[in-house]
Amino acid sequence: MKKLTRADIRGPKLYEGFRDDLRKRVIALKRVRRVSVGPMVSVVFENRTTMISQVEEMCRAEGIAEPERIQHEIDTYNQILPDEGQLGATLLIEITDEEQIATTLERLVGLQDHVWLIVGGERVKAEFDPEQFAADKLAAVQYLRFSLSPAAQRALKTDGTAVAVAIDHPAYRHEARLGEPSRASLAEDLA
Repeated sequence: MKKLTRADIRGPKLYEGFRDDLRKRVIALKRVRRVSVGPMVSVVFENRTTMISQVEEMCRAEGIAEPERIQHEIDTYNQILPDEGQLGATLLIEITDEEQIATTLERLVGLQDHVWLIVGGERVKAEFDPEQFAADKLAAVQYLRFSLSPAAQRALKTDGTAVAVAIDHPAYRHEARLGEPSRASLAEDLA
């Protein structure tokens, strides 16, 4: 997937003029690219459009207008975008009860060894960002990549191929199948 460049980001002043339109587009896009895996984990598959939105929103929220600081944000979010033959995603552990956050995250330590994308029967293990967590600690937001074999890439591009996200952690075992619109949207990432 083509990485973001400075030309993709307009910055806070110019962004205001098209913010509402981009947000509507990204909300619709994420609706197709988001999968709930059980009651408290969601996986959102990212692409250039979602990352442009993230950078623009970050610059807006933080008042970042200096070219070198905008470039820093671009560089940071480009690390999330997948390389050729990969899909990139954000995994969110959605815990609403503040009293349960620490114990739930503690219970899910080791999750990085238990998240899979299943494409046409082939299991692809998630690659977590190693800088995001310690061996004994898990953050509620994780960035993942799935490196697809050539066969899995072909399968993902084929209409009707079954695609699912599975978690087989001892404390959290769930699987969710993606619909055909989701499969088609992810296939575009490999183009």
